[in-house]
Amino acid sequence: MTAKSSISLPNKIAIGLIVATVVVVIGIVALINTKDAATQTTPTEAAEVMRADSHRLSTAEDEKAVLVEFLDFECESCLAAYPFIEDLRSTYEGELTIVNRYFPLAGHPNSMNAAIAVEAAAAQGKFEDMYHRMFETQKEWSHSAESRAATFRGYAEDLGLDMAAYDDAVADPATAARIEQDKNDGTALGVSGTPTFFLDGKLIEPSSLEEFEQLVKDAIAN
Repeated sequence: MTAKSSISLPNKIAIGLIVATVVVVIGIVALINTKDAATQTTPTEAAEVMRADSHRLSTAEDEKAVLVEFLDFECESCLAAYPFIEDLRSTYEGELTIVNRYFPLAGHPNSMNAAIAVEAAAAQGKFEDMYHRMFETQKEWSHSAESRAATFRGYAEDLGLDMAAYDDAVADPATAARIEQDKNDGTALGVSGTPTFFLDGKLIEPSSLEEFEQLVKDAIAN
């Protein structure tokens, strides 16, 4: 799809409230005001917001807009954004394509390990499953100086992956290179923290969830 407009979450994403069904939980996330800082890398080629091999979290049959997220699985702000992105995915199913790109941050000791585990799972068609598992369990493994690679391998086993193939993918330099390409693109595009969003090719920095969703609605309408 042709690029139309883009989103990046501002500098301080604050968690708001989580909406519920039976037990009233108070709101979603006031995501828009804290981003974790990123370490710059040097891009090796022309940057692209989305590449042919970028992972689609969802692909709209009647695609009218594309939302690209640069994320870090160890980032608390990305976890805060996670339920909102799932809501967008459900609400605009069939019209909004959602793309995920890796942007592991140097300050998060297991962010690269997590990205490698997700990419290794993606090689067996389990990107989305591992994506969900990482955010659902983030509080259990994040912000530890100890490697959580064994924990992530356990997730792969739980998902029924071919473990020999998984181990080979984790060890393959091409897996890390795939992640670095995403990060290099992000850096060249001005990404400096996570999560950062691009809507139809343009960076967006909404000041509220309401503004964020309105941008998506407008992109779909146009």
